[in-house]
Amino acid sequence: MSMEVKSTGFNVIEEKELKPFSGGIALLLMLAGFVLSGFMMVAAIIMLDADGSALGGLLLALSIILIIVLCTMLGGLHILNPNEAMVMTLFGKYYGTIKKEGFFYTNPFAGAFNPANQGSASNVTIGTGTAGTTAQASIPATTGKKISTKTLTLNNEKQKVNDVLGNPIVIGAVVIWRVADPTKAVFSVENYKTFLSIQCDSTIRNTARLYPYDTMEDDADEKTLRGSSQEIAESMRDELQKKVSEAGLEIQEVRITHLSYAEEIAAAMLQRQQAVAIIAARQKIVEGAVSMVKMAIEQLGEEGVIVLDEERKAAMVSNLLVVLCGNKEAQPIVNSGSIY
Repeated sequence: MSMEVKSTGFNVIEEKELKPFSGGIALLLMLAGFVLSGFMMVAAIIMLDADGSALGGLLLALSIILIIVLCTMLGGLHILNPNEAMVMTLFGKYYGTIKKEGFFYTNPFAGAFNPANQGSASNVTIGTGTAGTTAQASIPATTGKKISTKTLTLNNEKQKVNDVLGNPIVIGAVVIWRVADPTKAVFSVENYKTFLSIQCDSTIRNTARLYPYDTMEDDADEKTLRGSSQEIAESMRDELQKKVSEAGLEIQEVRITHLSYAEEIAAAMLQRQQAVAIIAARQKIVEGAVSMVKMAIEQLGEEGVIVLDEERKAAMVSNLLVVLCGNKEAQPIVNSGSIY
């Protein structure tokens, strides 16, 4: 079970998978040792009571030493569940990593090491947003010295940032991740969970600042946070993966869970969006009204229903446009006299 330790240019220890001894066989041997030490102790006591010989005292001392050794060896028993890993150190040096589930026995003086060990879940402040707001991320609890390699979720709470146009927006995201290299996760950074939270916050801020929240022009090629959220989330995932690869973490997915204008400009931006929508609607109405008026005049002239000079045509066009483009229903007025 000897390990050769190698380091990269970043002083990162290369992972070496440890192949420990079977825990079941080791436990049986230790139980047999306890039974043997018990018999030795009983025999020593009988010999001491019988004649007080030195052999009895020696046998008693050996039985006590054997019990102490066996109790020390019990510390080498470990149980690993599926999707768990254990990074072990021996007297301050990397000893090996166990990644296979089961019941194992290792050097009793080798201990598991996990700097992200926490007793309960907590919210860690990971940045300061616009206008003094703080962003937080929920970090799941870690119990014991084992490292979970399951797929985990990091909820990056809502934070206020500026888009590329300088508009303050509120954005939140969730990160789906896992520990791909337990050794790097333990030795490369102080706390890999806090490290991920900080990098997630930085990535979301930097990416959000590259795009506008929405575009008011008919530019279908421009990416926006609202219209191209899936593409931007993938860009966040790629950027975040580059930052946390050195820590042995794998980013599987990033999803934008919340996106809105900041409260102080939400009402103004809503009015702007409504104005753009009204202008677009009016433009369609005017185009349709002009087309209908043109068709009406042409049909009247072709069928000879009525002959109008240029002045009457202008008056007719004006009246038809008022009727077709008005917000309210027009009230008809019947002229019983001459149209002239």
